[in-house]
Amino acid sequence: MIKAQARATAVAALALLAGSTLTACASGSTSDSGGKGAGADSAKVAFLMPDLASTRYELADKPLFVAKMTQLCADCSVIYQNADSDAAKQQQQANSALAQGVKVIVLDPVDSAAAATIVKTAQAQNVAVIAYDRPIPATPADFYVSFDNEKIGSLIAQSLVDHLKKEDAKGGILEVNGSPTDAAAGLIKKGIHSAVDPSGFKLLAEYDTPDWQPEKAQQWVSGQITQFGDQIAGVVAANDGTGGGSIAAFKAAGAPVPPVTGNDAELAAAQRIIAGDQYNTISKPIKIVAEAAADIAHQFIQGKKPTGETSLYNTPSQLFTPSVVTKENINEVLFQSGIMKASDVCTAQYAKACAELDIK
Repeated sequence: MIKAQARATAVAALALLAGSTLTACASGSTSDSGGKGAGADSAKVAFLMPDLASTRYELADKPLFVAKMTQLCADCSVIYQNADSDAAKQQQQANSALAQGVKVIVLDPVDSAAAATIVKTAQAQNVAVIAYDRPIPATPADFYVSFDNEKIGSLIAQSLVDHLKKEDAKGGILEVNGSPTDAAAGLIKKGIHSAVDPSGFKLLAEYDTPDWQPEKAQQWVSGQITQFGDQIAGVVAANDGTGGGSIAAFKAAGAPVPPVTGNDAELAAAQRIIAGDQYNTISKPIKIVAEAAADIAHQFIQGKKPTGETSLYNTPSQLFTPSVVTKENINEVLFQSGIMKASDVCTAQYAKACAELDIK
């Protein structure tokens, strides 16, 4: 059996899921030609996620990673923890996992700089660290797996710029970045600037959103609406949470909602795109990175040294290419592909808009 134990302090729906124990069985062979590490058939792996502000970690990353580990190693154990945006808490969770004898830590850091301590401590005990989704620049992890975050930034921003030019929009752009302690947010920000800076549209203002909190994004955008009003032609938001917060700010102000970007293809973002409230998001199927991380973890457990397709921050890396989702291709990219189900997204409030896009 493989088990994943969760502790989380999210709202009731997420807390129930986060506190569950996931159990499954697999019949696949885990034999190797002599390259296994000690206890490879019953090793423990820590899966340490950063926050509850995004629903993805509880609803997607965790179960998908556990399922793949089950397939690869039926008797391995996955220790799951969520730090709820607290770097000190994540350090404690890592220390606890090490005390429990994990062979690999898969780490999506709350604070990319602070996570260097976790990497050093783990590596000193011959425990491999896989940086997941967010890189750890200061101290190289043993591997990094993610979608290409800089590419994400450039794609969402260029998509917005192209749309504004097509619509002959006037005015400037607001930029709502991710957390200043998240190195992935820095890469997304770099990608956004690569598209916005030469676009011809003035960057009115930008903001690094603490802990990616939608409420903080909403508060900041509210202030910018007061300052710039109808000069705001569009908003580049670094993820769906900050995008949703930005949209909420315009609605609360009673102002027209300009095109607003996102990233993560969350269910609520899909609904906003279908309804015409959000312009785009990024499809980066979590199944791809979760399963890749499990495969890499299993290689480390077996005593192998995975090689990356590229290198980032002196870390062997596997970076997957994301795709932009707008109203024009959402049916094909998210629904016809099977990533999302119409029954989940097209609730009564969105049924008419879904029908107009032939989403079924």
